[in-house]
Amino acid sequence: MKQKLKIKSIVQLYDLLPDHEQMIVDILRSIIVDQSPAHIKEKISYNVPFFYGHRSLCLVWPSTIPRGGIKEGVLLGFWYGHKLIDEDHYLDRGTNKQVYYKIFKSVEEINVDAVSKILQSAIDYDLQFKKKK
Repeated sequence: MKQKLKIKSIVQLYDLLPDHEQMIVDILRSIIVDQSPAHIKEKISYNVPFFYGHRSLCLVWPSTIPRGGIKEGVLLGFWYGHKLIDEDHYLDRGTNKQVYYKIFKSVEEINVDAVSKILQSAIDYDLQFKKKK
């Protein structure tokens, strides 16, 4: 019987990834962590880095981890991509009505300014769901 993969930490995830995916994941995580307000938290969910605030925000899914739906590279997905301001049409829609994403196959493909802009839109959207006291 095949044992199910259960990743519990970023270190454990990095140990499983090939170097090029590890670098892409690290850069994307750094952008998200550095630019997010304190209420945005990171956890490992479905064996990948998952960020949430008042609701789900985004995830970073390397192709090495099963069930991500991608054959190569690292997917940066935004749960409410259909609600975000994406004037530059940076994100791909694919067949999903809600989650919009970008797949990076190399570090050079990461446009920090574009990712930051989309991330800020996602954070702004998330702030709408702040619970009133």
